[in-house]
Amino acid sequence: MIPGAAIKLSVGFGGGFWEVPVLFEDDHLLALDKPAGLLTSPDPESPQQPSLLKLLHAGIAESKPWALQGGLQYVMNAHRLDFETSGVILFARSKEVLLRLADLFGSEKPINSCVALVRGAPKQETFTIDAALGPHPGKPGFMRIDTKDGKRSRTSFVILERFAGYALVKCQPLTSRTHQVRVHLQRAGLPVVADPMYGGGALFLSQLKRGYRARKGGPEHPLIGRVALHAERVELPHPVGGGMLAISAPWPKDLTVAVKYLRLFASR
Repeated sequence: MIPGAAIKLSVGFGGGFWEVPVLFEDDHLLALDKPAGLLTSPDPESPQQPSLLKLLHAGIAESKPWALQGGLQYVMNAHRLDFETSGVILFARSKEVLLRLADLFGSEKPINSCVALVRGAPKQETFTIDAALGPHPGKPGFMRIDTKDGKRSRTSFVILERFAGYALVKCQPLTSRTHQVRVHLQRAGLPVVADPMYGGGALFLSQLKRGYRARKGGPEHPLIGRVALHAERVELPHPVGGGMLAISAPWPKDLTVAVKYLRLFASR
């Protein structure tokens, strides 16, 4: 496999395929561009739902052409992305490399960075949220700030671009907790667009464009129909070679379109 190629992962049972672009590969690492709407790894509460790791393992077991071409025998994710988050996901190709990556991702250094489209008007250009997170006791699947029993969680933020009522934010999680970036942005009063779990409403063109006229034949669709969060870049020392490695994933179409219309109709 080469960067720019795509792994075609069969969902099975008539479920079609996921086309997952390869961002980087060598003898020790595999980096993929995870699409939104696909789990990183299996969810015990939804065992039938496809996950990237499960589909990769199935393809290796079935000796799919991409697995044979890349000589893939072992892959395990070194970190996680939320179900609706797109972007760079890094896999180890051996248990030894997985342990080294675990040390790197656990070092509280800025290894991975995301871009988020948020609602609100940030007062500062840079800020950090240091607030422990834990499962919400009354809402299964939700996380919340939990200063008593939660796990240490820290995220740094930089405002990249401002719009009228919205902002584009670079997010660098220094720890790796479920929904960390989303909950920390909620705490900052900047919920991620199209994130109903944590107070982020949908973004419609009619909210931005004066004199907007709806098309006939159905309701208006949002500019981005999922949590507006994209894992844009991973930068870390290579776990075997030691030199710095930087891997980036291009913005998906939905995020690109949303920002395009904000620049057109909500610029400041």
